[in-house]
Amino acid sequence: MQKRAGVLIAAGALIASAVTAVPSAAEPSAPEPRAPQKLSWKACATEEFPKLQCATLRVPLDHDDPGGRQITLALSRVPHTARTSQGPLLVNPGGPGASGRDLAGFVAASLPARVAAQYDVVGFDPRGVGASRPALDCEPGHFAPVRPDSVPRDQDEEQLSLARAARFARACGERHGALLPHIHTVAAARDLDAIRAALGAERISYFGYSYGTYLGAVYARLFPQRVRRLALDSVVNPRAVWYDANMAQDHAFDARHKAFLAWVARHDATYRLGTDPAKVEARWYAMRAELRERPAGGKVGPAELEDTFLPGAYHDGYWPLLAKAFAAYAKDKDGKPLTDAYRTVGAIDASGHNGYSVYAAVQCRDAHWPKAWGTWHRDHWEAHAKAPFSTWNNAWYNAPCAFWPVPSLTPLDVANDALPPVLLLQATEDAATPYEGAVAARGLLRGASLVVEQGGGNHGVSLRGNTCADRHLVRYLETGAVPRGDGRGEADAVCPARPAPEPTASARGAATAPHASGLRMWARPHGI
Repeated sequence: MQKRAGVLIAAGALIASAVTAVPSAAEPSAPEPRAPQKLSWKACATEEFPKLQCATLRVPLDHDDPGGRQITLALSRVPHTARTSQGPLLVNPGGPGASGRDLAGFVAASLPARVAAQYDVVGFDPRGVGASRPALDCEPGHFAPVRPDSVPRDQDEEQLSLARAARFARACGERHGALLPHIHTVAAARDLDAIRAALGAERISYFGYSYGTYLGAVYARLFPQRVRRLALDSVVNPRAVWYDANMAQDHAFDARHKAFLAWVARHDATYRLGTDPAKVEARWYAMRAELRERPAGGKVGPAELEDTFLPGAYHDGYWPLLAKAFAAYAKDKDGKPLTDAYRTVGAIDASGHNGYSVYAAVQCRDAHWPKAWGTWHRDHWEAHAKAPFSTWNNAWYNAPCAFWPVPSLTPLDVANDALPPVLLLQATEDAATPYEGAVAARGLLRGASLVVEQGGGNHGVSLRGNTCADRHLVRYLETGAVPRGDGRGEADAVCPARPAPEPTASARGAATAPHASGLRMWARPHGI
C-alpha cells in the first residue's frame, strides 16, 4: 500500500450497512464492449521519458450503466519496437490514488531493452486520479501545517481530530457525491478491461506494485481468461482489506523506524547521536515532544515530523537525508534541515491532496470499517503501546472512513485457480505491505510463485537495483517462466537484500524510484 499521512467516526454516528456490488464467483465476467474506442496516441515526451505517448479513454462512470455518464481515463505508453510483440503490459504504482502515467516510461526504461521492445508498456491514471477527469480533491489544504499532534493527550484533543476527519468525509460527499459510489477497486478493474479492449488485445500482461497488486488480483478474478502474465510486487494481503491491513502496518512501520534508528547508531561517527539504538530512539521522541511546543520553522510539528520520517520506512535511500536533519535538530536545535526535509519528502502538495482523496474514496468504499469510534480508540491505543511511531498518524489518515457518506462494499474473494503462472515479489521487512500478505496471496492464487528478498525492508523489490529479483522478473516477462521451490517453504526463490546505504549516499535514488509519480504512496505517509 503506498502512504502519506491519516482517519474516523464519533461514537454513535452511523455508517450505512455494507452492500455487495461485485459479481459472485459463479457469475461470468463482464462482456466484451460492443464497439471499443480507438485510442489516439500523441507524443507527450518528457526529458526523463522521451518515448512516452499519451491518449485518453472514455469509460462509463457506472459500468452497469454503459450508456450513462462517461468519465475520462488518462493513458500513457511506450510502444513496442520488436518485430514480434508480446502485447500490452499494463503497469500500476499503487496507492490507491497514485498517478501511473510516468510508470510506463520508468518500466520501459528499466527493463532490458530486448524485453521492453517486446511490449507496449501502458500506464494509466485510475479513475479520479491525476489527469483523468473528473479528478477528486475533497478538501484542499487538509494537510496544511501545523496539524494537531497525531497522538491525543486527552479526550478533547481526540475529539478535535475526530471532527477534522468527519469534516473531510463531509467535504468529499459535498464536492463529489455523484462520483464516490463508483470510486472503488472493482470499478477500477473494469476500467482495466476497457483499456484492454481499446488496445485491441484479447489478453493483457499486468505488473503492479503495492495497492496495484490488489488491483491486479481483483482484475484477474473478474477476467481470468484475459490475463496473459501477472507480476505483483510488494503484495497487499487480500484477506485484510483495509482496516486490518492498516493495523498490521502500524507494527511494521514501527519496526522499520527502529531499523533506521539502529542504522543511525551504527553510524555514530557521522551523526554523533550515540551508539545505543534505544538512546537514539529516545532522542528522536524527545525531538518530537519539543516540536509539539515549538514547531520547526512554524511548519514541522509532531504530525509533520512523522510525515517526514515515514518515507524512510518505505525506502532506506532516504535515511541519510533524514538522519542529517535529525542530528542537526537534536544536537544544535537547527530546524532548517528538518523543514527542508519536510518540504522535500513529507509535505503534501496539490497532487498529493488528489491522491489522498482517491485513497480515502477507494479504501472507504472497498470494504467495511468499524462503525463505532470506540473500536478505533481501543485498537489504536493498544497498537500505540507497542508501536508508537505512526499508529495514530495512520489512524487519522484513515479515520474519514468512519464517516464516509456512501456505504461500504463487500470485498471480492480473489482466490483463483484459472490463471497462468503468477510471479510475486516481496521483501521480508516491508512495512507498507507486510510479508504475510505475499504468503496469503501465494495461497490464494493457485500456481503463483513467490520470490523473497530476504532481510529487505524497502517497499518495491524489482527494478530498484536488486539484480537477483530483476532476473526473475525479466525471465517471467520474457518467457512466462517462474521459479518453483521444493514445497517445504513459503518462498520459491530467495534473493539477498541490497546493503543499507552509506551516510554519504544521496536520496536521489529513492526520490526517482518507480513510485515517483505517486509520491504519497511510496515516498510519503501512508499509502498501500
